[in-house]
Amino acid sequence: MEKQNKIKQELIEAEQKACYLFETIEKKGLIQVGKTEHQLNMEVFELAFQLFGIKKYWHKRIVRAGKNTLFPYKENPPDLTLQADDIVFFDFGPVFEEWEADIGRTYVMGTNEKKLKLKNDIELAWREGKEFYDANKESITGAAFYEYTTRLASKYGWDYGNEHCGHLIGNFPHEQLIGEETINYIHPLNNTKMSDKDKNGNKRFWIYEIHFVDTKLEIGGFFEQLVS
Repeated sequence: MEKQNKIKQELIEAEQKACYLFETIEKKGLIQVGKTEHQLNMEVFELAFQLFGIKKYWHKRIVRAGKNTLFPYKENPPDLTLQADDIVFFDFGPVFEEWEADIGRTYVMGTNEKKLKLKNDIELAWREGKEFYDANKESITGAAFYEYTTRLASKYGWDYGNEHCGHLIGNFPHEQLIGEETINYIHPLNNTKMSDKDKNGNKRFWIYEIHFVDTKLEIGGFFEQLVS
């Protein structure tokens, strides 16, 4: 138990550093009209190096703006330029001293009510999902948690934008996330309990993702962080 608590603490500390990175992005005003997604991505990469001396990420770094916010992680849409009144999301997985973080945040560049509602809704929905998970974490399966999350999307008036709503996290490199290995994801086909131990009998830790979209308006919002 002591080992598992130490692992969780290491993951929490890695996440706190990643959250500080995002806070600094806002303070420095890096999200600006006229920048490309790629340019902003590289600026965040350089900022993370300045703050923490890191250049290692356990998955591809994502900056998505405008209609690209509809696309889930696995897609690689063309590079867009940030526009006035745009919506933008980040999905970064920095590795701090061999411990993985995975943080997703959404920003609105302006006062568009629908986009601001989306940003607010994904954060509220994530917290509502966490409360549900905490109340059921000993018995809930990945499939059941995914189904609950899609119902959350409907409750808030959006569609759900991905084929899963989270995945394992841990010491770099953690359990391989390969193709359709659904046991590693909060996925509609994962009927194993999320509280099940890994192959070595150790507790598994999960990242929970919210990705709500409106295909007619061509906007999406993304929020993710550690749930267990």
